[in-house]
Amino acid sequence: MTARLESFVPAAAPQAVATPAPQAPSANTVAQREARRAAHEALLARWKAIVEAGGADEWAQAQLVSRGLAVGELDFSSASEKEKTAWKEKKKAEAAERRALGRQAHEAWKATHVGHLGAGVHWEEEGGSDKFDIAHREERARANGLPELGSAEVLAKALGLSVSKLRWFAFHREVDTGSHYISWGIPKRDGGTRTITSPKPELKEAQRWVLSNVVERLPVHGAAHGFVAGRSILTNALAHHSADVVVKVDLKDFFPSVTWRRVKGLLRKGGLPENTSTLLALMSTEAPREAVQFRGKTLYVAKGPRSLPQGAPTSPGITNALCLKLDKRLSALSKKLGFVYTRYADDLTFSWTKTKQPKARRAQGAPVAVLLARVKDVVESEGFRVHPEKTRVSRKGTRQQVTGLVVNRARDGVASARVPRDVVRRLRAAIHNRQKGKPGREGESLEQLKGMAAFVYMTDETKGRAFLKSLEQLEAREKEAAPKAP
Repeated sequence: MTARLESFVPAAAPQAVATPAPQAPSANTVAQREARRAAHEALLARWKAIVEAGGADEWAQAQLVSRGLAVGELDFSSASEKEKTAWKEKKKAEAAERRALGRQAHEAWKATHVGHLGAGVHWEEEGGSDKFDIAHREERARANGLPELGSAEVLAKALGLSVSKLRWFAFHREVDTGSHYISWGIPKRDGGTRTITSPKPELKEAQRWVLSNVVERLPVHGAAHGFVAGRSILTNALAHHSADVVVKVDLKDFFPSVTWRRVKGLLRKGGLPENTSTLLALMSTEAPREAVQFRGKTLYVAKGPRSLPQGAPTSPGITNALCLKLDKRLSALSKKLGFVYTRYADDLTFSWTKTKQPKARRAQGAPVAVLLARVKDVVESEGFRVHPEKTRVSRKGTRQQVTGLVVNRARDGVASARVPRDVVRRLRAAIHNRQKGKPGREGESLEQLKGMAAFVYMTDETKGRAFLKSLEQLEAREKEAAPKAP
């Protein structure tokens, strides 16, 4: 199950620990960066010259002529042995220079072309339309507000990358000597471990551009509340407040089930051409890998197909767009059976309220069994799986919790979504203990407590602001008590 709390910092809340000012790059770093930029621009200029010359062979011949290295034919029948020997030496020099020019032409080609993206990946440099294109693709792209990305060169420029760097990010290898991602595990509530796979800074920056300029422009259903502007765990929970029955269904292996080919299909359906969709799909996915030692080297071996990494900025947005049809079908099913439906990432929530039903249906009660059976069919037909051990049915009179918030009607009759009392008590006790000079629990940090306080602030501003103010005072006190650097 994916994490339920989105990052949240209220406007009136104190700021987090100050981030140190970024250090200016060293002179060596700047010089290296400028040298790489100049080398890349030289390659681009060379390829332009090759195209203008009519091809690599024509360009090479022109270069030989301009350098005085082109050797004409020799009439061997009338030439002396000395002339023949000299001609052969010149011919050898010409051949060596032609080979060097061929290598230079290939370097320029690689700087402006993708060429190949790994085993099992179809790639055509020219792109163009094919039988899998949707009708009126360009109109669909414009309707979705997608940028014109007709070639690898155009995409690389938009991302602020060279074509070779774009190819490097997208290239698929079953066995690789490095990785564009960093992975670590975090404990799950059921005792297991969730693997977080986060891209390294340069790839992450490129993925953020893809998220803002492509993924977030694709249509998303109104039932989706996770990672959508203006929606949150609070809006998701409020949709189910004061219900008589709340049904929660979890999708199993949500991100791993979205392979790079599914992402490519989504982008093509959104209006992007085949070649650009391939590059973006590969850039946004990664195979689960295992580090293996072989002959003194660390190799990263793929354990499965490329899929969405849990930790990449593009992954939640891609799943929201990909689940458009799933959300449509489940919304229609819920409406037919008298339920309200929302989805937060891989958490599907359905609620049934007796007073909102027609009189004929009230006496029959909530058709939970019918709902669950049909939800399973819809989910599987859309390429996902229901987690059988995480389906929960909460009825009126028991605690009904949706994305971490309690949605039962409050004692004063006010319909709301609120933080569970045990979480508030735990936070209050942790702050109180620190104020008395007692150490926090093992692994408990002020930043974690701030996150809990911001969680409370989201549903109760007065209480949350008081917690945040106390934590700010504790933070200031700990800074004063910290030993000064000599």
